[in-house]
Amino acid sequence: MTGWLTRHPTTLTEEDRAALREVLARCPELDRAAGHVRNVGEILADRLGSTLPTWIDAVDAGQPPGLTGFALHLFRDLDAVTAGLTLDGSPGSIEGAVNRIKKIERQLYGRAGFELLRKMILLQ
Repeated sequence: MTGWLTRHPTTLTEEDRAALREVLARCPELDRAAGHVRNVGEILADRLGSTLPTWIDAVDAGQPPGLTGFALHLFRDLDAVTAGLTLDGSPGSIEGAVNRIKKIERQLYGRAGFELLRKMILLQ
């Protein structure tokens, strides 16, 4: 079920689509939750961060089990999540620099003070 709901509908085989329709027809609550999952999938795939608050409100109103907690956790850090879903760019270069500094810190752990660490970072 999870695979059927989280994959893009065009990647499902005809048998999988028929089985999914049958399951969703038997359980209206799951059908509503599946709609929310599809909607958030579109938001993620198409980078539509500005529509995220509307999706969170819809999930909060419907109270589908499992999705309500997820939506409310997104709401706690809404600005960061929205920025991540709308702004172009990648934090990869920053992460690389941070990882390099952490590696140097581990190599020097307990052997030297801040001045040596500073010199090692500036030299590399």
